[in-house]
Amino acid sequence: MKKIILFTLSVLGVQVSVAQVTQQPYTIEQSNASSRAITTGVPFLLIAADARAAGMADQGVATSTDTYSQQWNPAKYAFALDGQGVGISYTPYLTEIAGDISLAQVNYYRRYNERSAFAGSFRYFGLGDIELRQTPDDPGVIRTPNELAVDLSYSLKLSERFAMAVAGRFISSNLRIPEASGGGDATAANTFAFDVAGFYQSEEVAYTDFNGRWRAGFNFQNMGPKINYNNDEDTNSTNSNYLPANLRLGGGFDFIFDEFNKVAVNVEVTKLLVPTPPAKYDAIARPSSDTNGDGIINGEDTISEADYGIADEKQAEFDEQYSQDLLDYNKTSWVSGIFESFGDAPDGFREELKEVTYSLGAEYTYQDSFAFRLGYFNEDDSKGARKFFSLGAGFKYTVVKIDVSYLFSASQVRNPLENTLRFSLTFNFGDTTYDEY
Repeated sequence: MKKIILFTLSVLGVQVSVAQVTQQPYTIEQSNASSRAITTGVPFLLIAADARAAGMADQGVATSTDTYSQQWNPAKYAFALDGQGVGISYTPYLTEIAGDISLAQVNYYRRYNERSAFAGSFRYFGLGDIELRQTPDDPGVIRTPNELAVDLSYSLKLSERFAMAVAGRFISSNLRIPEASGGGDATAANTFAFDVAGFYQSEEVAYTDFNGRWRAGFNFQNMGPKINYNNDEDTNSTNSNYLPANLRLGGGFDFIFDEFNKVAVNVEVTKLLVPTPPAKYDAIARPSSDTNGDGIINGEDTISEADYGIADEKQAEFDEQYSQDLLDYNKTSWVSGIFESFGDAPDGFREELKEVTYSLGAEYTYQDSFAFRLGYFNEDDSKGARKFFSLGAGFKYTVVKIDVSYLFSASQVRNPLENTLRFSLTFNFGDTTYDEY
């Protein structure tokens, strides 16, 4: 008998609780759950500037060494075969809406002994000419906003197979547009960042039908103070933006079939080391009583003024909480933000996984004179929806190498680099050459 009474009470309790939930005069929805991309300052630092990496879907942390390793993993310079190298690249940007927006880069490296190397690079992102007018009849003033970064790195072999590197970076963003009359502060916003990277390359191993070589790499990139576009001392204000700090992890394997033919396959994952923006919630009014008498409280019932009022009060609470969350988000320092970025997504671990992008790439090389490349890049729809295929080719004659790449978007969101050819030119030279092993 006691069991029957307990069971009855349990059922009644469940029914009461369900009724209470059902009769709640509002529902809660995340207003930005479907699209909560993380935005940062100076995003041009994440654009693949060289055509070789672009041809393999923007990856380079664990690919074989080249002149443009500075952007991806400067530790690779310790494994460079040529003593010195210079690279020049050019990437048109948003070509379908403007013809004067582009990213240019110059790289230089020197390996000066068996264990170490240093490198430097200069990146310039020009946003073209912008004409400012006070009135339609005003002759206007032409402004040319731009951003740039200057890098220096040092790499050192800690063993025959593993090297690490540190890189320092000065960043300047001149996006502030003064008044058309020429007044106002147009001083560029400046900051600095640093990278810590590592690279491993195994010896060539003999398998049954081919030889092989493993590669692996990591890079903590763009770690540094926020950039403040108002040039005030409050780096935690709403005018300050996190740098695009990120962690790159990658691995690869070289299939060496003979002295002429080689195929390299690579995989790379990237995670932004930036806090996830707070979630904003909406209270949607719903009926709290069975007004049509069908025994079910649903959207077919009338929503009373009282229901709307309760939902509005709850919405005011949500808005106040969101304002506080946003203030706390802006006050988070860049150091704390790096650690919080691994576990602060409003939807938990599932959303954290969505913030990880991945790319797959392959490169076929013939006699180190010709290369053909393919790649695929994927980003979750709620975090930016970048999805694209890429292809590229490279041609080498003596000390000169030319690389080109092309991108095909696989997303409904248009890619700024869609239908764009990217070019890179490399010169490898020096009196000293180094053995691969």
